[in-house]
Amino acid sequence: MPADEADGPSASVLTLVRGRADRLRNLMAGLARQSVRPGELVIAWMQPDRAPDLPDPGCPVRHHHVTGEAMPLAAARNRAAEAATGDLLIFLDVDCIPSPGLVGAYRGAAARTEGLFLGEVLYLPPGLDPAAATDDAALASLGRAHPARPEVPPVGLRREADPGQLWGLSFALPARSWRAAGGMDETYVGYGGEETDLAARLAASGLPTFWVGGARAYHQHHPVHVPPLQHFDAILANATRFRGTHGRWCMAYWLGQFRTAGLIAWDDDAPAIRVLRRPGAPEIAAALRPDALFS
Repeated sequence: MPADEADGPSASVLTLVRGRADRLRNLMAGLARQSVRPGELVIAWMQPDRAPDLPDPGCPVRHHHVTGEAMPLAAARNRAAEAATGDLLIFLDVDCIPSPGLVGAYRGAAARTEGLFLGEVLYLPPGLDPAAATDDAALASLGRAHPARPEVPPVGLRREADPGQLWGLSFALPARSWRAAGGMDETYVGYGGEETDLAARLAASGLPTFWVGGARAYHQHHPVHVPPLQHFDAILANATRFRGTHGRWCMAYWLGQFRTAGLIAWDDDAPAIRVLRRPGAPEIAAALRPDALFS
């Protein structure tokens, strides 16, 4: 039976949902298999209604509905954090299935030191058998590390010099650090940049970044666009906002892909992005990669 108490602060798991109810059910089933229970699961619904037939995650569940734009990512994380009662906030993307040790590893890290904590995410192939989604050994054998991510220690902590390694799939930090930073900047609208901005502000406050061994999650496959042309305008606007705040560009990898496609004139030293043309619907559709494991 999972433990309710362990070394470390009380923990809230937070996730955002728009569609993907099947993924949410797998996430919740994964929480029910934790070696250390979280204090609660907070679900920020970016849609009018809750999904039906949700499983018991082995902890209380708080529901919060977020209105506004179609994907209010920064606002939804802020609303979820405001509703959370734990001393440690564990953000988990709805596509992620937590390994049994995830909550315990994050709590153990927070018991040792103050920090922004990053967990390992392995990517699952398309066509996952429903039975495998609840089989931790099967998930471990199927999961693949993202080639752009550093190797994560199997146990313990490793300091990370680059806070920009924060990706929103799985991370944790003290609730007081979140509040001191003001949460996520809701002027980042749509997809991209808000996580990197948060990481930069946390680093500027003196909060160090660590990789956490044992805080593994498994990312459930979904088709991706390469490059992410469906988010073209949001990425440009948010990258520009980030540069105005921090004096450098974020999402340079995607900006480079847009440049290669002949959509923008831009480089790392450019003061602004010049749009040469916007992608049309056929070009966006052609960028969809149904079987790609990584974006």
